[in-house]
Amino acid sequence: MRALPDPTRVLLVAALLPGMGHVWTGRAARGLGFALFALIGGWLTARFAAPEASLIGRHAGGFFVWALSIPDAYRSARLDRAWAERAPR
Repeated sequence: MRALPDPTRVLLVAALLPGMGHVWTGRAARGLGFALFALIGGWLTARFAAPEASLIGRHAGGFFVWALSIPDAYRSARLDRAWAERAPR
């Protein structure tokens, strides 16, 4: 069995790069999905936002998906750790 990453480190990785916390915990498809939708959301809001909108406002869709992925990656890592501790040896 592979070593499980520390949930706090997963949280930090997820905060730096969208979806990479999921990839590190072994959920590559979920992580790449979050990364893809963050890019699509950022592109869509940049495309349709008002020209005078701030950088954050122009890419709010991508930042929103990214913000959703951070606690999800942490929760996944924490649940993996809890299951591993409860498993019989």
